[in-house]
Amino acid sequence: MRQTINPQMQLDEVDISAITFNLRSRDDTPRLLLALQYIWTNIELRNQVFHVLQGMIAADQGNGRPGMDPWRVLVFGALRLVINCDYDRLLELANEHGTHRKIPGHGS
Repeated sequence: MRQTINPQMQLDEVDISAITFNLRSRDDTPRLLLALQYIWTNIELRNQVFHVLQGMIAADQGNGRPGMDPWRVLVFGALRLVINCDYDRLLELANEHGTHRKIPGHGS
């Protein structure tokens, strides 16, 4: 079973609510990441989103990456849809770009 939220942060993780964004950027990803940060910090909304995600993930067993928690599924799925990218670009963003690594809970 996937764990919704790991209550203990890892050594390389950052607090998602403390991440700052360039609000003057005209790119679409900072706005998306700011919206995801809002979902993360609003506990009631976050619980509703996770409830829906758990239902979708449970209904779709056998698909997806084993062990990926619902928060990362949401972040990478939303990022992929907003920037209309393929999985190779998404992998590059997830592994190499600082802010994109912070939001799903990875280190810097």
